[in-house]
Amino acid sequence: MNPLRLIRRLYDWVLSWADKRYGSWALAVLSFAEASFFPIPPDPLLIALCLGSRTRSFYFALVCSVASVLGGLAGYAIGIYAFEAIGQSILDWYDAQDMYLAIQGQYADHGFLYVFLAGFTPIPYKIFTIAAGVFGLALAPFILASAVSRSARFFLVAAAIYRFGEPVKAFIDRWFNLLTIVFAILLVGGFLLIKMMLHPA
Repeated sequence: MNPLRLIRRLYDWVLSWADKRYGSWALAVLSFAEASFFPIPPDPLLIALCLGSRTRSFYFALVCSVASVLGGLAGYAIGIYAFEAIGQSILDWYDAQDMYLAIQGQYADHGFLYVFLAGFTPIPYKIFTIAAGVFGLALAPFILASAVSRSARFFLVAAAIYRFGEPVKAFIDRWFNLLTIVFAILLVGGFLLIKMMLHPA
């Protein structure tokens, strides 16, 4: 199957939860799962829920943020207690083994920044939550970096919906394939940024 078509189907499936009465719970579960293993970010469902009730946009952002930080803690726990059983498979799925090895010696000095960047950007946050557990990033900085970056990301999305409403979703629907490619470019760019930080010229 065409990768873009597969991603589109996953996107539509996630959006379908917005029409259910348990949409907020679905958002919480998705946010939690995405922070530790699931590939689809919660942003599309957050957008759909905010469009359905714009006055509750910031409530949905709060649900998303709290659940994502809790999911990050689950990823952290995977790194500590279940890396061989679970964490390694997640890294393999994302083909992130080289990145994992590259940051291994850097987490003591830059772990907060890595978690923050991954929490706010398209870089898979779960890779860095797991790595934080494996490499022993202190729990307090981990929670702070996660809470600030995740909240900033999701509240920005909620604020955009609250301000602009339906045109945001219409834009995503119209330009979905292009946005997916841009997302992939940003993902690669995020990894390159971290590599440059690890190995400055």
